[in-house]
Amino acid sequence: MDNYQQLVDRIAQSANLQKEEIERRVEAKRAKLSGLVSKEGAAQIVAAELGINFDKERLKISEVLHGMRKINTLGKVIEISPVRSFNKNGREGKVVNLLVGDESSNTKVVLWDTNHISLIENGKIKEGSVIEISNASIRNGEIHLSSFSDIKISKEKIENVVTKRVYSEKKLKDARPGDVIKTRSVIVHTFEPRYFEVCPQCGKKAVDEECKNHGKIKPIKRALLNITLDDGTETIRSVLFGEQINKLGLDDKDIFSPEEVPKLKEKILGEEKLFAGRMVNNTLYNTIELNIEQVEEINPDSLIQQLESKA
Repeated sequence: MDNYQQLVDRIAQSANLQKEEIERRVEAKRAKLSGLVSKEGAAQIVAAELGINFDKERLKISEVLHGMRKINTLGKVIEISPVRSFNKNGREGKVVNLLVGDESSNTKVVLWDTNHISLIENGKIKEGSVIEISNASIRNGEIHLSSFSDIKISKEKIENVVTKRVYSEKKLKDARPGDVIKTRSVIVHTFEPRYFEVCPQCGKKAVDEECKNHGKIKPIKRALLNITLDDGTETIRSVLFGEQINKLGLDDKDIFSPEEVPKLKEKILGEEKLFAGRMVNNTLYNTIELNIEQVEEINPDSLIQQLESKA
């Protein structure tokens, strides 16, 4: 079940109405707004009109949606990234990313406040800790905590935590920034590959054979490939790196060969596959694109089963 259906179920339960009635109101709201809001956004408007305030409720991670404010949730810390320092526009600070999950899904949690980050630095919050998050917000599908948010250790237990990345099957026309989706699409356009170098130790971008973390190095060459996908409802620019490029049948030897690239671009045009990744805002071009994390072949048997289940 995708997060929209879970949201509809929660609204129906809270309002003591049938799920079909909630879906009817959602579609009526979208029609009134000329389709300018997503189904999830329309559902949140319907919930507000019914007097349902999610600000005061604890949500499952799968129920957390783009655009929500004052999020309250509970989850187990699956992974903690290193604390990073930054200096942006003369403002210094720290940031740390956590992967947090419950039995419904998982998501990235981003801490910006030094008091919150100190809980990581002094070991009070670590991998395996169950944490309670209050008054957080959603940005690009991630839970962000500011100084007005709260995070604390919980004594509650969470069993059967989802640790693998969870992708929702969505049509491209319905996808929004922050959505983590899987789409069955056709490659309808390819762009010239772009090349860059990374540190062999940490994988960070290297400039002039130098890494910020490891100094002078012998960098490894990497490729980036932009393609346009079409699922029949919308087209979207998408980007692949490394191993995912290889899954299109393009090996490293050829992708770095100027003579072979034109043939490779022609080779993958019209290919239909399952693409999974995160929808993001490309601030450079002011567009929405898909950062592809997985490429899979289409399994005919699995496709038949899906069609039969919807029949």
